[in-house]
Amino acid sequence: METEQQQDKSINASLSQGRLALEGTDTENLPRLSPAPEPESQWQQISRQVTQFLEQLPQYLSNFFKDYKQPLITVALILTAIVSVKVVFAVLDAITHIPLLSPLFELIGIGYASWFIFRYLLKASNRQELADEIQFLKNQFLGE
Repeated sequence: METEQQQDKSINASLSQGRLALEGTDTENLPRLSPAPEPESQWQQISRQVTQFLEQLPQYLSNFFKDYKQPLITVALILTAIVSVKVVFAVLDAITHIPLLSPLFELIGIGYASWFIFRYLLKASNRQELADEIQFLKNQFLGE
């Protein structure tokens, strides 16, 4: 009975020091385990995953741009063209609502069309000159 009490005391003393050991053993040379990690809460796990994702986001974006560079440029050019056309139509719509500007532009258009007809389309020699100029511009832009 007395030995049981001594063992209980030594076990209780060892427990109070934070480790469990048998009586009469050398506990200083025994390997010690690190304390068990506290379980992460759900918020800690989510925040850790979000920070990992945000740390790797520049790498993800650079890889995505390298892989899809040509399609991204094409889509950007198409969107730019659509926006440009809408802006031009909005400006033209605004101009047509200015009281005297719309008829003035119509008169300028009629005057230029009549000049073009008299300059290039009435005589055959002038038509040939226009055809040569169109061919020159086509060769200049498209190549020969």
